[in-house]
Amino acid sequence: MKNVFRNVRRYIRLYWKFVQFSVMSQMEYRINFITAFLVETAYLLIKLLYASVPYRAGTDINGWSPDAMLLYIGVFTMMSGFYSGLFYSNFTSLPDKIRTGSLDVLMTKPVSLQFMVTLRQFELGYTVPNVIGGGIMTGIGWYRLGLPFNFETAGGFSVLLGCGVLTAYSVFLLPQLLAFWIIRTNGVTELSNSIFETNYVPMAVYSNLIQRIGLFVLPVFVICNFPPMFILGKMDTGLVVWAFLAPLWLLAIIRLIWQFALRDYTSASQ
Repeated sequence: MKNVFRNVRRYIRLYWKFVQFSVMSQMEYRINFITAFLVETAYLLIKLLYASVPYRAGTDINGWSPDAMLLYIGVFTMMSGFYSGLFYSNFTSLPDKIRTGSLDVLMTKPVSLQFMVTLRQFELGYTVPNVIGGGIMTGIGWYRLGLPFNFETAGGFSVLLGCGVLTAYSVFLLPQLLAFWIIRTNGVTELSNSIFETNYVPMAVYSNLIQRIGLFVLPVFVICNFPPMFILGKMDTGLVVWAFLAPLWLLAIIRLIWQFALRDYTSASQ
């Protein structure tokens, strides 16, 4: 058990070093950082326009009031920031690492290769606008709905956000692992983006069949739907349990596929 905690602390420290190095690198090219920040801010303004639509309509959307929609859009915006900042550049760079052989260098490091490849880069410019803007929208929606803000609700909301981040890691890394067997993955990246865009609206607007697929087959709806549903009291016990099980079995599947892919991996330099 001591070894487990020691390894956890080691990887936490290592990840913090990754974050520091990434931020330092981005500050060396501040124009790129500022550009990314402004682009994400522009997308945030577009999301605000989208959030204004339910208020202008003045009606509920399949059981979601305008304030509840604002709560949901805030969560979606925060998740967009987490996904873009923590994972996207790492995942999409995997095919290049495999094709050019730069993956070989990382394989020599005395740490988990999957950890190095999938978490090495942190994009501050993509994260900050979305997380702050989404947090503000979530707070406004929460307040306007008159929902309780206490340890239970805030804690449960935060835990489900964490489950959503872990689920996003697995769901969107999965298609990128095809790079071990195919040469070009542009279509895979577009597929990942399309899958993420299904979260633009609450899953309640989709048919029951699509909801079941998005919950239990490829649980993309776990990412953005569960935190606001918990606050609104729309989650039963089964969904709460699934919120914890979904990222766990997905992480296990990702780990198995990763190990299988490495067994078949041939260096590009050979």
